[in-house]
Amino acid sequence: MEFFDVIKKRTSISKYKDSKISKESIDKMIEAAMRAPSWKNRSAFRIVIVDDKDKKDEIAESIRNKDDKACNAVKEAPIAMVIIAKPDDSGEVEGKDFYLVDGAIAMEHIILAATAEGYGTLWIGAIDEGEVKDILKIPDEYKIIGITPVGEIAEEKEHYKAKDIKEFAFRNEYNNPY
Repeated sequence: MEFFDVIKKRTSISKYKDSKISKESIDKMIEAAMRAPSWKNRSAFRIVIVDDKDKKDEIAESIRNKDDKACNAVKEAPIAMVIIAKPDDSGEVEGKDFYLVDGAIAMEHIILAATAEGYGTLWIGAIDEGEVKDILKIPDEYKIIGITPVGEIAEEKEHYKAKDIKEFAFRNEYNNPY
């Protein structure tokens, strides 16, 4: 799949088929994350791949907004990928914590790689971090950036309609249309 086809195809998917994901595909997703840019090339993030049904069920219960779609997506998908980062391994400038930026870039690389491999994903951030850290035995010094279930798409979802570029891009100064 060409890069812009991946961008256009990627959308939030919450229904997955009960099928395995090949190790080769998972390896590609991990490699995509490992190639993500990071502050001073520190790569403060790590990835926990969860395929244990009981652990996925527990993680689903930690979702704060209790959205059935998000909870069910974690339960149904063959894997959930949990992106974590260690703030002390990254930097901070003017109050901006770069571990969050680095982890988000890595997670998006995973999501785009999954899309390129033909899988669906769903970015989940509203979780009880303490619960998930306990479930996965994540050390205290790490923070959870997000969770994405990954799986073969059971129910296609139409991508949202692109908005007008004039709302998003400006030339030289804010509100000067591109």
